[in-house]
Amino acid sequence: MNILVIGSGGREHTFAWKLSQSKKCKNLYIAPGNAGTDAIAKNVNVAVDDFEGIKNLIIDKSISLVIVGPEAPLVDGIRSFLLADNRLKHLKIVGPGTEGAKLEGSKDYAKNFMNTHKIPTAASKTFTKDTLSEAREYLRTVSFPIVLKADGLAAGKGVIICQGLREAVVTIDKMLAKRMFGAASERVVIEEFLSGIELSVFVLTDGKTYKILPEAKDYKPIGENNTGPNTGGMGSISPVNFAQGEFMKKVEERVIIPTINGLKKDSIDYKGFVFIGLMNVKGDPYVIEYNVRMGDPETEVVLPRINSDLVDLMVATADGTLSDIKLEINPHTAATVVMVSGGYPDEYEKGIPISGLDDLVENTIIFHAGTKKSKNQIVTNGGRVLAVTGLGETMQEALDKSYELVSKIYWENVYFRKDIGHDLNTLV
Repeated sequence: MNILVIGSGGREHTFAWKLSQSKKCKNLYIAPGNAGTDAIAKNVNVAVDDFEGIKNLIIDKSISLVIVGPEAPLVDGIRSFLLADNRLKHLKIVGPGTEGAKLEGSKDYAKNFMNTHKIPTAASKTFTKDTLSEAREYLRTVSFPIVLKADGLAAGKGVIICQGLREAVVTIDKMLAKRMFGAASERVVIEEFLSGIELSVFVLTDGKTYKILPEAKDYKPIGENNTGPNTGGMGSISPVNFAQGEFMKKVEERVIIPTINGLKKDSIDYKGFVFIGLMNVKGDPYVIEYNVRMGDPETEVVLPRINSDLVDLMVATADGTLSDIKLEINPHTAATVVMVSGGYPDEYEKGIPISGLDDLVENTIIFHAGTKKSKNQIVTNGGRVLAVTGLGETMQEALDKSYELVSKIYWENVYFRKDIGHDLNTLV
C-alpha cells in the first residue's frame, strides 16, 4: 500500500525507517520530512498544518494509510477533516480524533478524565485570568515546590516548577495576565509536585483492545545531571530497569486499563498511540500527562525494539483488529543520544554543514531530526539535529555504540549530553 507519514522530526524518520522494512509498503511519503527521510522515502513539501494540501496529496498519490506524527495537527482536528471528504471515507488513519486529542491538547481536560476514571495523578486545580486572585490565594495554601502548567500546547515549554510562594505568584501572573505562553496559558493548572523518577509508557489502541509497546526513559534538561532548561529531549533508553515485573503490573492495572476503559465509557473513538508520562513514586505509578502520539526521542528507542511488521500494526490499529496481531519485542537495549545545535534550546544557527554521517558503526542507526539538503550537502535545520541510536545486549553496550558513532559526527558548535542513562546505573 501507499503510506503517508506526517511530520519532519526524528520520530517521523524512525517511523519511515521501520515502515520501509515491510514488504507491504509500496510507496512511502513524508510530509514535509527531512534529509534523513529523503534517503528512504519521498519527501513532499507540504506543511503539517496544511490540511488541504495533505488531503490533495493523499488523493493524488492514492494513499491508503496515514500516520500522524506530531500533536498539533491531531489537536487541530486533522482526522475529522480528512474523513469528512467522501473520497477518503476508507482511508486508514493512525491518530485520534479531536475529542481524544484533548487528552494532550488540554491539561485541564486530561486531569478531569483521570479524576473521573480514578487514574492516579497529582492533586490539582485549574485557574483562568478571571480567577487570578483566587489562584494567588490558593498558592498560599499549598506545599512547595509546586508545578504550574499551561493548559494548552506550548511546544514542551509550558511547565514551570516553582520552589516558593513569591516565584509562584510572579509566574502565575505572567502566565495568566501576561499570556506568557499565548493562548496555551489562558488557563493554568496548579499541580502538586511529585517526587520520584519519570518514565514513558506507550500504548497502541484500536479503541477496543491495546498493546503495550516497549517503555522508555527520556532526558529533558539540556545540561548533564539534569540541569538547565528543558528541551524536547536529549536522549532516551529502552527498556527501563525499574519498569519491570510488579511495577508494570501496577501500571497496566491502575493506569492503562482504566484509560482504555475510560475512552470507551466516554464514547471517544480512539485509534492511535497513547503516550503516558508517569512518575514512579516509591514503587507506585502516577500519571503526569497524556500525549496522543509517540514521543521524540523515545520513538528512536521504542521502534528499533519492535520485531513485528509495523505496517501490520498500523493497519490493525486503524481497522479495529489489533487483537489479531502478535506484538514481538526484542529484549535487547536501545540507547539514543541526541546531538543539538549550540545555543539550543534558546537561539541557534541553522545551515551548518554536518560531517561524519557515513562513518557508520555496527548496530547503530542515525535518525535525522533538524536537517535538510543544501547544494548536495546535509546541513543543520533545527535545534535537535540528530538522534543516534545504539543497540546492545546491555544498556552500557548500547550506550557505548551510540557514543562511538556520536564521536565521529561533527558540525560547528555541536553539543550533546555525555551522561544519558547515568541515573539508571544506580537503580535496581
